[in-house]
Amino acid sequence: MDSVPANYGQSDTEIVITASRLPGGEPAAAATVFDEPAIDRLGAPNVVDYLRLAPSVSVSTSGPAGSLTEVRIRGGEANHTLLFVDGIRANDPAAGNAPRFELLNADLAGRIALIRGPQSALWGSEAIGGVVAVDGTAVNGNRLSVGAEAGSSGFGRAQGTASLAGGNIGTTVSFGHQSATGIDSFDGSGDRDGFRNTSIRGLVGWQAAPAIKLTLNGFHLSGRSEFDGFDPFTFLRADTRDESRNRLSAGRLAVALGTADSIWSGNFSASGLGSQNQNLLAGAEQNITRGSRFNVDGQLNRRFATGAIDHRLALAAGFERETFRADDTAFGGFTRQDRSREHRSLTGEWRAEYANRVTADFAVRRDAFNRFRDATSVRAALNVKPVEPLTLGVAFAEGIAQPSFFDLYGFFPGNFAGNPDLRAERSRGWEASARLARNNWSVTLIGYRQSLKDEIVDTYDPDSFLSSTANASGSSRRNGVEFEASWAPATWLNLTAAYAFLDANQPTFVGHIREARRPRHSGSVTADGTFGKFAYGASIAYVGNRRDIDFDQYPAADVTLSTYWLAGARIAYRVDPRVALHARVANAFDVRYQDVVGYRTEGRSILAGLRINFDR
Repeated sequence: MDSVPANYGQSDTEIVITASRLPGGEPAAAATVFDEPAIDRLGAPNVVDYLRLAPSVSVSTSGPAGSLTEVRIRGGEANHTLLFVDGIRANDPAAGNAPRFELLNADLAGRIALIRGPQSALWGSEAIGGVVAVDGTAVNGNRLSVGAEAGSSGFGRAQGTASLAGGNIGTTVSFGHQSATGIDSFDGSGDRDGFRNTSIRGLVGWQAAPAIKLTLNGFHLSGRSEFDGFDPFTFLRADTRDESRNRLSAGRLAVALGTADSIWSGNFSASGLGSQNQNLLAGAEQNITRGSRFNVDGQLNRRFATGAIDHRLALAAGFERETFRADDTAFGGFTRQDRSREHRSLTGEWRAEYANRVTADFAVRRDAFNRFRDATSVRAALNVKPVEPLTLGVAFAEGIAQPSFFDLYGFFPGNFAGNPDLRAERSRGWEASARLARNNWSVTLIGYRQSLKDEIVDTYDPDSFLSSTANASGSSRRNGVEFEASWAPATWLNLTAAYAFLDANQPTFVGHIREARRPRHSGSVTADGTFGKFAYGASIAYVGNRRDIDFDQYPAADVTLSTYWLAGARIAYRVDPRVALHARVANAFDVRYQDVVGYRTEGRSILAGLRINFDR
C-alpha cells in the first residue's frame, strides 16, 4: 500500500485517474493506493475489503458477503463517493447514484486508489467524501493466469486474466466469479442467504502514432444476493426470502494526443453505462429499476515556463445524459417512472511547480444542470518542501451531489412521494498536512474540517403517514485527523499503519447529533512481502463503536454498534515457476459483529486455492 500516488497508470495503455487532471508534483489531496502486489498478497476477494483498511473509510454491509454494501468517506453519505472503473464513471443511476461496491470483484483490480475529501472541482457530482478509482491489471506482455479458491460457508472463487502485446497493439481480458451459500443474516436459525457475482473486464490499446493513442475498454458486473428483509404485514425485520439481482455494463472509447514531453496535449472520450436492479420476494418480482448514463468529455493541456516556474494548464468540457425507469408488480405499476436529465460542465486547472520545492494547484468547475440550480466548485492547494524530507500542504475544496431520481420523483402509494424542488447538496472544507518521506518510509498527518449544506434528508408527516425528502436547514459538520505510516526495508516486508479520528454530526431541531454508521475511531495495520518461494500478506482493521437506528422499534430508536477487530491473512507457496498454492483466513478472530443493526455477518472463514501462470 502506498500513501502518495503521483500517477496511477501502470502501462501506456491503461486508463488513469489521479488526484489532479495534470500529472506531476505532490498530490493536491489525501490519497491511498493499493497496488497489484499488495492486492495479490493480501488476497481479499472484494474491492471494499481494501477500502476498509484506508483512513476515514466506514464500510456498512447489510449481512454476509454479497449483501448491499455502503462506503462512507470522511463522514459523507453512501452516495457521496464517486467511483471510476478503468476511467468510466460507474455510480449506478438506477440506485440513487451510489456505487455498487458489493459487485466489485477484486480479482479484476490491478490498482485501487482512494482520494479523500471534496473533489467536485475536478470530477463533478458525487465527489463530496472522495473518489475511488479501480483500474484493472495492465497490458504486460503475453500473459495468462488462472486461479481458484474454496472454503467456509460454501465460498468458491475463480478468476482468469489474459493479455497479449505485439507491436503497437496490446489487449487484456479479465474474468472473475464468486459464490457462497452464506449464512442466515437474520437470527442464525433460518435459511442461508447466499450470493454470486461475475465480473468481466476488457481493454484494447493501439499506439497509432508516437503522439496518438486509442483505447477501447469496458466492464460488466452482475450479481445475485439473497437477503432477509421486512415482513410485509408486520413491517418488522424477519427471515424472509428476499433476493436482489443487479448488473452494470459499460464501455469507453478514448483518444489521447501528445506525449509526456509535448507542449500541447489532450484527450477525448465517450462512454456509456447501463444498469438494472431487480428485487424479488419468494421468486416473485416486486420492482425493477433501470438506468443509463452517456458521457462525452474532452481535455486540452498546455505546458510552459516562466523563469524557474513550470506551468501546466488544463481545460476540460463535458456532457452527460442520464435516464431512469422504475416499474413494479407489488404496487400494481403505480410507482412507474420514466425520467431523464442532462448537464454540461466546464473545468479549468492550473498547476505551477518551482524547483521541486513548491507546488500550487487551482481548479474551478461549472456544472449546468437542466433539472435544478447550476453549481460552481473550486479547489486550491499548496504544497511546500521547506527542508528534505518534509512536505507541508494546505488545501481548500468544494463538493456537490445532485439529488437522485428517486429523491426527486420517487413514489410509493400511501407511503412516499419525492420532492422535485430539491437542491444539490454542497460541501466545502479545509485540510492541512505534514509528510516526512524517505526512500523506504513515510509518515503523513492530516487534519481537516468540512461542512455539508442543503443535505437531502428523509421527512415524515405523522398526520398523513407520508414520507418525502427535503433539503435540511443548517450544516452537517465533519472534522477529523488522519495518520498514515509506511516502512518497506526490503522485499520481505511492506508495513503500513493507519488511524483516523472522525467527529461527524448533523443538525436536528434539538441540536446536532452524531451521524449514524460513522465510527469516531478507526484504524488498520497491514503487512505483506515475499521471501524465497513464499508470498504473504496480513491485515487487521479496527472499527470503533458507532451509532445506528433500529427501525424494528416504534418510534425508531438509537442503538450503539460495538467495537470490533477484523483480521485476515494469506500465505502462498510457489511450487514451481508457474504454480502457486495458497491458504487464506478471513475474520481470523471469529468476531461476531454487525455493520448494520439487525444483520449478522460471517464468522471465521478458512480457504485454500491455487494459481497457475503461463507467462511468456
